[in-house]
Amino acid sequence: MLDLIKYIVLQFAEEKDKVECNVEETEDAINVTVLLADSDMGKVIGKQGKIAKALRTIVRAATPKDSKKYNVEIKSHEE
Repeated sequence: MLDLIKYIVLQFAEEKDKVECNVEETEDAINVTVLLADSDMGKVIGKQGKIAKALRTIVRAATPKDSKKYNVEIKSHEE
């Protein structure tokens, strides 16, 4: 699943070398934090968050039913 998230984010990011994905697993969910350069934030999130929302929808659809829920959060390196 992490490969899918990274692939989609890299399609929109211009500074691909600054893209990082951090994974934290809890009892009921897997939290994925995508770290980007400030200049890529708008491109990856999209107007009114449409790209970020679509990314979350794709991840939710690709997750098997018996698996843990994935939460995707997009942040810049400076936060």
